[in-house]
Amino acid sequence: MSTLMEKIVEKIPTDTFSDTALRNIIAGSDNSRYSFVKRAIRAGDLIHLRRGFYSFSKKYQRKGVNLFEVAQMIYGPSYISFESALAYHGWIPEAVYTVTSACAKRSKDAHTPLGLFSYTHIPSNKFLAGVKRMESPNGIFLMATPWRALVDYVYAHSKRWKGLKSVVESLRVDAINFKEVDFRLLEEIKEATKSSYVKKFIDSVKKELLT
Repeated sequence: MSTLMEKIVEKIPTDTFSDTALRNIIAGSDNSRYSFVKRAIRAGDLIHLRRGFYSFSKKYQRKGVNLFEVAQMIYGPSYISFESALAYHGWIPEAVYTVTSACAKRSKDAHTPLGLFSYTHIPSNKFLAGVKRMESPNGIFLMATPWRALVDYVYAHSKRWKGLKSVVESLRVDAINFKEVDFRLLEEIKEATKSSYVKKFIDSVKKELLT
């Protein structure tokens, strides 16, 4: 590891960072900094995530890269949702290998050395309804609650579901997860959505859980 690379690892406390952090450490012109970054990427010391954002390669990581945090660095505004959020909350049993996010801009996929990140546009009157800020030892990220993730899934896949039976059968969600539900949160999510069939799905869920 070069002396400058040692200095960068010492000075930057996080394993993912922006070009601004490098600018504060590497003296000289922008061109000299870009030249160093290109050499570090070729040498396997840095990983390029998107324009102006990087992570240390595995051999230099202290706490490990949080892919959920990386997802929001790559493309935003966005939050973790759909299968990734449902798996995070333990609602679905399958492992999820693509990091799935809802985004306010157009849908896109981002292929990076750390894996595939998928973003699906969700039109909303209140984009972060049912979304929480999460903190972990290796990152901070926005995560959909299970119900928001489920509603986003219904919208993204154009599901005309009329209740929870389809959720259980299609996604293999254990019905025990439906025993505790915040109806105020469901109503907030309903008010945020612009989709008529999503509103109907939420109404059918509320009716089913209240009977």
